[in-house]
Amino acid sequence: MTIDISPSILNCDFAHLADELDAIRNADWVHVDVMDNHFVPNLALGMPIVESVVKTTSVPVDAHLMIEDPDRWAPAYAEAGCSSVTFHAEAAQAPIRLARYLHQHGVRAGLALRPATDIQSFVDILGEFDTVLVMTVEPGFGGQRFLDTMMGKIRRTREALTALGADTSIQVDGGISRATIARAARAGATNFVAGSAIFHADNPTAEVEALREAALAAQEADV
Repeated sequence: MTIDISPSILNCDFAHLADELDAIRNADWVHVDVMDNHFVPNLALGMPIVESVVKTTSVPVDAHLMIEDPDRWAPAYAEAGCSSVTFHAEAAQAPIRLARYLHQHGVRAGLALRPATDIQSFVDILGEFDTVLVMTVEPGFGGQRFLDTMMGKIRRTREALTALGADTSIQVDGGISRATIARAARAGATNFVAGSAIFHADNPTAEVEALREAALAAQEADV
């Protein structure tokens, strides 16, 4: 399976956003965390930042909406030029309808789950999505410690997708680094969001490749 590395700009230097985006030009996605201080206890990266990122980088943009009422707000992020929009299962009122709206507008749809949310409740609709995001920290803040307890959830998600025959990727977000990425890859994840591990590295471009190589090695060893 293909490995995608998705740097989260929540941890970048916003005073030099263009330079920070250029430093991750070898990434597969730019991950933008949108928070409303209601669904999560943080306020960050609204539409003006998203629009600036879309205009500045050639790397496709994945907006992770940690917000209430994504049914109302998600379409605007598709219209702003995001290539993928991920919203939370716990916040959406009509997740299938929203996913189909995004698809109709040429945008990938992702379904995100907090650590305590059981994947089993959503197994029957996973095929509607291009990505399932299994949070490996509580959403809201960068730099948190990776939750090893989520490895079982990733495995169950991979088993469910295999049983469905769905071509849906599993994304993980939270505490991803060289020290943790192999465990997530062995569990079945293929898309890895990393913030501080990349933007706090001496060479973010090289760190993207180091993470990719670590995930590929773990994936190949598990075959």
